Amino acid sequence: MIRALTGFSTRRPWRVIALWAVIGIFVSVLGQVLVFRVTQTDSAGFLPAEYDAAAALRVAEEKFGAEPGADVVTVLVARRDGRPLADSDRRRVGEVARRLSAEHVKMPWADEQIPGLSRDYSQVPRVALSMTAPDGSFALLSARLRGNPTDPGLHALYRAFSDRAEKEFGDAGLRTGFTGGLADTVDRADAEKTTQTVVGALMVGLIVLVNVLVFRSVLAALIPLFAVSVVGGAAAGTVVGAALLTGFDLDPGTPGLIGTVLLGIGVDYFLFLLFRFREELRRRPEAHHRVVAADVAGRVGTAVTSAALTIVAAFATLGVARFGQFRVLGPAVAVSVLVMLVASLTLMPALLAVAGRRMFWPSRSLKKAERPGLAGRTGELVARRPLLVLTASVALLGALAVGATGVQMDFSTGGAPRDTAAAATAREIARVLPSGVSDPTTVYVTAGDGRALDVAALGGLPRALAQVEGVGRVGSPVFSADRTAVRWDAYLTEDAQSQRARDLVAGPVREAVRKATPAGSTAHVGGTAAVFADVATAVDEDLRTVFPVAAALIALILLVLLRSLAAPAVLMLAVGLCFAATFGASALAFQHLGGEPGVNFVLPLVLFLFVVALGTDYNILISDRLREEMARAGSTRAAVARAVRHTAPAIATAGVVLAASFGSLGVNADPSTRQIGFATALGILLSAFVLSLLLVPAAAALLGRGMWWPMRGGSAGSARRTGSASTEPEGVSVGHPRAYPGHAPLGTSVGTGEEASAVYGPADADGPSRTADRLVHRTARRTAHDDG
Repeated sequence: MIRALTGFSTRRPWRVIALWAVIGIFVSVLGQVLVFRVTQTDSAGFLPAEYDAAAALRVAEEKFGAEPGADVVTVLVARRDGRPLADSDRRRVGEVARRLSAEHVKMPWADEQIPGLSRDYSQVPRVALSMTAPDGSFALLSARLRGNPTDPGLHALYRAFSDRAEKEFGDAGLRTGFTGGLADTVDRADAEKTTQTVVGALMVGLIVLVNVLVFRSVLAALIPLFAVSVVGGAAAGTVVGAALLTGFDLDPGTPGLIGTVLLGIGVDYFLFLLFRFREELRRRPEAHHRVVAADVAGRVGTAVTSAALTIVAAFATLGVARFGQFRVLGPAVAVSVLVMLVASLTLMPALLAVAGRRMFWPSRSLKKAERPGLAGRTGELVARRPLLVLTASVALLGALAVGATGVQMDFSTGGAPRDTAAAATAREIARVLPSGVSDPTTVYVTAGDGRALDVAALGGLPRALAQVEGVGRVGSPVFSADRTAVRWDAYLTEDAQSQRARDLVAGPVREAVRKATPAGSTAHVGGTAAVFADVATAVDEDLRTVFPVAAALIALILLVLLRSLAAPAVLMLAVGLCFAATFGASALAFQHLGGEPGVNFVLPLVLFLFVVALGTDYNILISDRLREEMARAGSTRAAVARAVRHTAPAIATAGVVLAASFGSLGVNADPSTRQIGFATALGILLSAFVLSLLLVPAAAALLGRGMWWPMRGGSAGSARRTGSASTEPEGVSVGHPRAYPGHAPLGTSVGTGEEASAVYGPADADGPSRTADRLVHRTARRTAHDDG
């Protein structure tokens, strides 16, 4: 199957490229337009139905008409001279609030919307007076705007509303300030816009620079980047389309994470092909480049497929998670990686077939003998001192892993930078009112038998709430239309997103509510602090489930792929140690030295999946080459030296590119995104440079051909069965019961016509496919036409 795809792509390259260009660009654009239709920002919506915060959300929607897509903006209104609001000022505030609630706010480009694709957020906001500060210094209004807070369309509507409110109150001699979720989001987006643009440009520039330095070629630097960008957009569009068809909601960060992941692994896979393509073109200068492209794509395609399926399997395990944000993230990443895999087996080989030796122009490296360089010296060191290399690698990773001691999870969502207008408004409110006044914890009580609730019978509940230390104020009761439900807002003295607020709600608040709820009634506690307290519980349960399932599945894939018991055990121990080291280093950097409350709650899971899956990618590549070299005559340590020499440039370059891709997230203003970017980049670097180039080859040098136990290791004897080591096909794995006389391995010079046909011989299941045979016969008569 793999060779059939790569073979067709190298025979019909222009058709494959045209198909990807048309479909890829179309799906990419469509995904960007529709992405905000399938994302939701309410974490309570991702919680299992039995959790208290999720039940509170259902009561709010069913009994109080709460809109899941509504965003509350808190509007502060005060006098310009700083004096307390007079009675006349309060009347003006009420009048302006009523006008704002009656006027339709139109998006700036509402008339330019594309029916069925673009969303028009034009609406009449619901504006109401919330409260007045005890000292009369300001009044607070709540304004409800419906829509996806991550959508630039809603951002434009918010700006139009805030401009109108500022003008209306300004005409009355009053000043305004805006805070709350949507205001924070818009201010954060504005503050980070320039930074994100610069970082994105630097990341792309770094990828291009690395490729130029490695290949000394413009095409080899630009073509992978352009191809992966198209494929990445198509993959993200595919995920958006799948979410629309299945009715699943995505977390707002999922599309961005997919883009980052695919940019890195896509360039990685292209680099694996490029390095092997250049190596084979040097060895076979007289062979037609399409023959070489077909051979290389088929051989490397096997390793790339195995690596990609490992990532897919790892993230597919998130399907067993209970927290919906994880349960959706897993399939989304898996689907996008599958799209990149298809591109790796079709588009990338087609581009190699079209560009040929021109891919490396103007470099003259194809005409020069390959020099061992640093990669060769590294291979010799590992082969000569494997025990020392293995011990030093384990010691380094173990030392970093110690940093995980005393680590704690942080469930905060970050918040706006301290120098934004929304943050300044929030601080002004917090100087007079409890910190949680703009984001209250809400208690809902419903009658179990559908009867009307009696406020007198419920009086003990607000009194019990008010006595809880950390609750600054309890609002007046608000009844549903049928009086079968009642709501109280509790304003905490702590920031609703802080760990102290979560501990307060999960413990004393819920305990007080439970004890004070009358018999025959049911109470639920909701709000931001309650949601994240329940998320913490759900995530903790998922970590205990997903970790062993993912590890077992990856181990099974390695077992099937490598047909060995020893090699998968070595690789799993290595990536496990690498995960512990990366997690420990992250805890050391952010919690122990950085002074943050802890590491972000999604970091252990995301880090485990990325470090284990992507680290296994590089390990599969080096293991594939180790097995290939050990299948030939000679000592195992010489085979290890050759494997490292040939594979180190590809792994090192790919590791730097992928780390740079994730590292770009490390400058994000959001602490959670910054931690994920830093930790994942570090984990990838450790996987590439410590695991794949040092630890695993050193273990292979010590274990020798026993690493492939219980299969029989390659040896000189196996080479002699085919006549000589030089004719042993690389496609034959270590311990294979037979070799394939007459089949040419990579590295054998193959011409055209009858000579090539004689070398390739008949196709076989484990040897080179008929694809190369047919391609060789057709090359001579079609070269002029196809190259044109």
